[in-house]
Amino acid sequence: MRAAILTDVTKCIGCEQCVMACKKTNHQTADVPRRWDAGDGLTSRNWTSIVSGPAQAHVRKQCRHCLEPACASACPVGAMHKTAIGAVVYDAAKCMGCRYCMMACPYGIPRYEWDAAVPYVRKCILCYERISNGQPPACTEICPTKATIFGDRDALLVEAHRRIAKKPDLYLNKVWGETEAHGSSVLYISNVDLSFLTDGHAIPSDPLPEKTAAAMGAVPYTFCGVLAVMGSVNWIIGRRIKLQKENSDGQSPEI
Repeated sequence: MRAAILTDVTKCIGCEQCVMACKKTNHQTADVPRRWDAGDGLTSRNWTSIVSGPAQAHVRKQCRHCLEPACASACPVGAMHKTAIGAVVYDAAKCMGCRYCMMACPYGIPRYEWDAAVPYVRKCILCYERISNGQPPACTEICPTKATIFGDRDALLVEAHRRIAKKPDLYLNKVWGETEAHGSSVLYISNVDLSFLTDGHAIPSDPLPEKTAAAMGAVPYTFCGVLAVMGSVNWIIGRRIKLQKENSDGQSPEI
């Protein structure tokens, strides 16, 4: 089974019970608004949110759990990684705080604990422990209208296309998450265009790790190059200081 979530935007009433269930299950403390927050409701303490879309639609925003996650491919130490069941999870013990995962994510999901003494990257983990034990994610279990449901990705894709075919006048003929970035484990069907979730930018269907791999492959060479330059600058400055000292002491500078 490849775990997935299907969200039907037409069924969401904006009650935010999914938001509260997520916070309770993941033991998240009350959030404090910060001036650097993106304004979409997601923070290091809020892993899912309800945002307002076109025509006053209520749309859940959370990690998409990409089939080939760019965040995981960008992480140089494997702190962000894809599990066999489909969830993309985070290992704080491995994280070195580079935040490459935040820059790589095409959906702008991972958030950083900027105000924490020991900061971590935070995001939805698809209730990994729950689904590993045969339970659904807390957000899907509590939804009163079943606007968001949990199941096998292939089965949910079939259900999504069935609903669209049954009510073509209600839904746009698209399943968000089916092909974008080579597909994700969080799917949407909707009566409004959801491109606003990515600021109007279309997500290509090609796997994004193919694009991030080249950049990440250059990191070790860039790092070594920077060290070499810094070492050379340090030697030059040190040499100049030594020559100046020798001149001030009335000694002939060595060449």
